[in-house]
Amino acid sequence: MEQNRYVPGRLVPFVTDQIYHVFNRGIDRRPTFTDKYELRRALSVIDYYRFCGPKLAFSKFIKLSNEDRNEDLLDKRNNSIKHVEILAFCLMPNHFHFLLRQTEEKGISKFLSDFQNSYTRYFNTKNERDGALFLDQFRAVLIESDEQLIHVSRYIHLNPTTSYFVKDFDSLLEYPWSSLSEYLNMKSVICEIDTIAGFFEQSGSHRNFLEDQVEYQRELYKIKHLMLE
Repeated sequence: MEQNRYVPGRLVPFVTDQIYHVFNRGIDRRPTFTDKYELRRALSVIDYYRFCGPKLAFSKFIKLSNEDRNEDLLDKRNNSIKHVEILAFCLMPNHFHFLLRQTEEKGISKFLSDFQNSYTRYFNTKNERDGALFLDQFRAVLIESDEQLIHVSRYIHLNPTTSYFVKDFDSLLEYPWSSLSEYLNMKSVICEIDTIAGFFEQSGSHRNFLEDQVEYQRELYKIKHLMLE
């Protein structure tokens, strides 16, 4: 179980090369990702803003030709320094989770700011609304051990079934809005998967590690309101 030692964004500096569980939700728990088009846009924005360096706003980048966009992204993936390495993520209807390793000073805060601001502008335009979409202050937990790292990654990947958003583990395996498929297919797309996947080379199946805790995590979800400070 992860520790309840929160590191407020923008108030306490994040330490470069350390890993954090970062999460935020919609204001008043309102929906933030309501259809597949919004979720696809969110994934594209996440992929784009994890990189450092001067760049077009994503709203302008997306208007480039397919050839120019693909060339730009390929160049970034091969040559660019990253604000963060994303070890795991999950997008849910009204919140998101990331496991992030900061790779540049203030990288986590910069990545979260760019992602949330860009996506909010898109969401507001699409849905004819104004104002903030996410809480101003995202929360983060420092990962302090290997055991904590793999258990938090499991917590993130099980989130859709824990909250009964998908009905069972088999449905979870087909959930397209998290990094789980990258781990099960051992194919890195957005994430750096080697750190976590390396723990399962000798110790057994990553899939079994996830499936073993589905019901337990669901039970915890039912009583989480009793554990809030």
